[in-house]
This record gives sequence, structure tokens and C-alpha cells, in this order.
Amino acid sequence: MTLSIRNQIPGTVSSVTAGEAMATVKVRLAGGQDITAAITTESVKDLGFVEGSEVRILVKSTEVALATGPVQGVSIRNQIAGTVTDVSTGGAMASVKVDVEGGALTAAITKDAVADLNLASGSPVVALIKSTEISLATA
Repeated sequence: MTLSIRNQIPGTVSSVTAGEAMATVKVRLAGGQDITAAITTESVKDLGFVEGSEVRILVKSTEVALATGPVQGVSIRNQIAGTVTDVSTGGAMASVKVDVEGGALTAAITKDAVADLNLASGSPVVALIKSTEISLATA
């Protein structure tokens, strides 16, 4: 299946915590970072996700925020350190590519945010992604 979602990172399920309707699935990336996805319990069962399952993390670039360092006092569980590899700006928006251990991410952010954060190739950043914005696919 081909998807328009640019951010597709392989990983391995490290734990599944199922609730009545929703579950949290923790996925370990090749670089050792942990990502938490909040998906339906039904999806966990239908896709057969268990500890050790190989999966692909999917997240739209518009759901990736960037910070210049770790953020405290925020409910966002996924904070992944990386390095900017490319910044492409347009009239109002920018596409920022970030290398993370075990993969790469693209963030679609405003051109003003790029300027305010002084982002350029080589800049250290932290990608912020809400667990509810992460989808999982079988590998």
C-alpha cells in the first residue's frame, strides 16, 4: 500500500496496555527511542499487535511540532531528539526534515516558526507528537 503520509518509521512493539475502548502501544525505534501510540483496543486485536510485533509508525507531517529542546510541563508523550537536515520554505509554510536515530521525520510548520526558532540544517531539535496522532500499521 502506498500512502501520502511522509513519516513512516519502522519499530517493534515493546508493550500494549489495553483499556475498554482505547489502548496505548509503546514502540521502540531502531535508535532506541520509545514512541507511544493511542489507538483503539479493537485495532490492537484486529492487527494482532503484541510485544515483539514489527510495526510501522505513521504520522502526518502537519502533526509534528518542533522545539529547540525538551519541553517540560506538557501532556505530549512523544519527544524525539533529532537534527534538522533540510528546511524548505514557501510563502507561509515550511517543510523541515529531521534526522532521528533509526529514522527521519518531516514537520510542516509555519515559515514564521522556522524564523523564530532559527532553524537551519544542523540545528538540534525535539520533535513533539501527541500519541493520539500516531497510527500504526503492520510491517
